[in-house]
Order: sequence, then C-alpha cells, then structure tokens
Amino acid sequence: MRTLCFTNTLFLTMTLQIASHSVSFGKELTLENVVAPLANSSDESTASEFSLDRATRFLDQASLDWTKSRKCFTCHTNYSYLIARPTISAEGMAHQQVRSALEELVEKRWETNGPRWDAEVVMSAAALALNDAATSGKLHATTRLALDKMWTLQREDGGFNWLKCDWPPMESDDDYGIALAALAATSAPENYSQTDAARTGVQKLRDYLLKNPPPTLHHSAMLMWADSYGAELLTAAQRDAAVNELLKLQLADGGWSLASLGNWQRSDGTEQDTKVSDGYGTGFVVFVLRRSGLAADDARLQQAIAWLKRNQRESGRWFTRSLHKDSKHFISHAGTAFAVMAIQACELK
Repeated sequence: MRTLCFTNTLFLTMTLQIASHSVSFGKELTLENVVAPLANSSDESTASEFSLDRATRFLDQASLDWTKSRKCFTCHTNYSYLIARPTISAEGMAHQQVRSALEELVEKRWETNGPRWDAEVVMSAAALALNDAATSGKLHATTRLALDKMWTLQREDGGFNWLKCDWPPMESDDDYGIALAALAATSAPENYSQTDAARTGVQKLRDYLLKNPPPTLHHSAMLMWADSYGAELLTAAQRDAAVNELLKLQLADGGWSLASLGNWQRSDGTEQDTKVSDGYGTGFVVFVLRRSGLAADDARLQQAIAWLKRNQRESGRWFTRSLHKDSKHFISHAGTAFAVMAIQACELK
C-alpha cells in the first residue's frame, strides 16, 4: 500500500509539473502568469512538425521567466529575445513587457545604482537599437540614452571592458563587444550613425580591429552582421574569406555546430561537439550569411533551414550544448532566437 501511495503521489506530482509547463496556447503569456520552461536538454523529443507558434511561445516563456525571476538581462536570453522577437511580430504583451523592463533598467536602475558592467550598457544599446529598427523605425529616447552612455565607456584603444566568465561565445573576451557596439550604432534608426559620437566611436572600433583581428570565426561573423548595416569593420577580402570558411563548416546533415566556430575549451576538460549540428550554430550562420547577401533560395541555406525545421523540439526550442559545461545550456535560448531569425530571413515569398 505504501508503494502504491508513493506511485500515485509521484504520478500526480509529475502530472502537475507537466501541466504547469504546458500553458494553454489560447492564453497569452505575461509576467504575471508565466512559469519557467523545462530545462534545456538534449534528450527532449523533436517535434512531429515545425511550428513557428511553438517557437514564439518558447521565446516568450523563457524571456518572461528570466526577466521575472532573475530581474536582470543576459546575452543568451532576454537580450537575444528583443533582437529576434520582432522578426516574427512586435505585437503581444510578452514583447511589450520585456521591452519595458529593459527601458526601466536603463532609465531608472542605471540612474540609481549604475550599470552592473560595461557590457550591460553595450548589450542594452544594441538590443534596443535593433528592436527600434525592426519595430517603430524611430529612435526611442531610452535607446539614445543607452547609446550615448555606451560611448562614455569606450576605451582609448577603441575596445570595451567585457565580461570574461568563460561562457563563450558571448561572455569570454573583449572582442565580442566590438561587433555589438557597431551593431548598436549603425542599426539605430534616424541616422544615429551619422552623429559625431557614433562616427568617432565606430572609427575607434575600426582602429581596434586593425591591431586586434577577431579571435574566432564566430566573431568574424558578428562583424559581418554589423557590416550589413554599414559599419565597415571588415575588408572585402576578409568578408569573403569568412563567408567561405563558414560554408566549409556546413555539416552533411545541413546544419552547423556552434563549437566549430571557435577554439573554446570546456571547463570540465571534455571535447566540444564540433561535428554535431545545433540550433545556435545553424541559426546564427544562416542568419549572418543572409545578412551578408547570400540569396534566400541558395541550396546550402535551404538545406540548413530544412535541418532547423526537422530538429525543433517539442517545447518549440532548438537545443544547443553549452560550450562551457553541461548544466543549464542557456545558449539554447539564443540558439532558438537565431533559429527563428534564420527561418524568417530565408522565407521564400
């Protein structure tokens, strides 16, 4: 009887847990009703068919939950969300609430407590500028505040002091911030890039790159993204070389592996999965190649899109193994954002 009771209790607990993470698609997600998504896991089943609605739902859920429970912004979750979400739709309470939370951080928390790190300022400026460009097409006052703050933190050598938490590709070296600062300045609406501060700042970024070339192919691809807005950080030869290197790394199944885009070492000493396609690697490379001018109907990109549509998980996300250690795999959140951006960028009209 005790075993039966334990079994019934366990079954009820599991049922309630599943139900709590399976919010009805008819109910709009908000900060008030969101629950945390189940942990990112390579064991999650693939979906029977691709669903943009499920992908959107997951992005909304993960970003709202992070914003609510952590009360901060991170490169891999809610910053990535604000860049990706408008490629689907700028409508919806989830997008509005996450955007409002970032505006409050810039307008109030920085005024009261200051930014946590210089990287927070650069990332906030980039996310807000790209979001403005994809939504209203107008430069929001809070975005301008973040952009202006960003230039006050630029070092004399043109770089920024970045987070070095050994969490690549986003938080492991100073070079990641170069492309983000350029993206912030050049994507911002209403010709912000032509302001004196932006012109001076972007030129200092170029000067930095002359002495400090990007350390990984991932970061070269980030510069390609910035150059698609006119940043002029790479020469034509450097750009062509990066495109060719990216295309060479496409795997036989059509996808890319994030780990193949750099030489990062895992903290536990295990090998990186350079031969296993994942959501971040595939979505990021396809999106950047589209921004660099490769046609949406290019056979290599369409093969990659087919991989993305075959490998979406039941939750709506795309799994990506952490480059640091096997724990939370939060890079899957950014991977899902890039997967959606890639699919939208390759949609054939």
